[in-house]
Amino acid sequence: MKIGQIASRDEWLKARLGLLAKEKQASRARDVLTRQRMAMPWVEIGKDYVFEGQAGQVGLKDLFEDKDQLIIYHFMFDPEWEAGCKSCSFIADHLDPSAVHIAQRDVAFAIISKAPIDKLLSFKERMGWGFNWLSSAASDFNHDFLVSFTDEELDGKAYYNYREQGFPCREAPGVSVFAKGDDGGIYHTYSAYGRGLENLMGAYRLLDIVPKGRDEGGFSYSMEWLRLKDAYDR
Repeated sequence: MKIGQIASRDEWLKARLGLLAKEKQASRARDVLTRQRMAMPWVEIGKDYVFEGQAGQVGLKDLFEDKDQLIIYHFMFDPEWEAGCKSCSFIADHLDPSAVHIAQRDVAFAIISKAPIDKLLSFKERMGWGFNWLSSAASDFNHDFLVSFTDEELDGKAYYNYREQGFPCREAPGVSVFAKGDDGGIYHTYSAYGRGLENLMGAYRLLDIVPKGRDEGGFSYSMEWLRLKDAYDR
């Protein structure tokens, strides 16, 4: 690779300290955003959403198990597809090992997709994931949380990432957070889409500290290089 600017150790340290000051500033700004995110108002869920799991039908409330908080990742898997989205699979590779850790902080985790449960379980086995994956094929859940669209909505009318912008396919990625209130009700507290999902991608955080960065400038779209984890050698 092309050699970068060469400096003495003292010159490097001066540059590093200057960057460190900006990194600390960004960290403090992120802390402020985190507190604002935690203080978001709650919206009560008025529907009895039911999903299909490996053992049969499961309600939204059941996904909490014994926890008071629930993170759901909206995984792109159209019912007509034979495999899940490679970008969502990339995120799932990060989320799967985290589930056991966030469970210690009163957080349950599940992934929900539109495809039928048999396709989801087959792909889950292929990828070696252990998280709870459910199908919303018979539910309004995906559409209500702005990650599934009708054919009519695709023509520039799909409301995604909090604006009407259209979407190139019927399924979109996202993450939603729910809480169980003292009154027994279930509440929606947060959702993110688009680049808001980058916080879930630890590999990007690693690429962001190397000289080439993400090195995606030569592709037609940013994640074109990405493959399913068992397909890089093909």
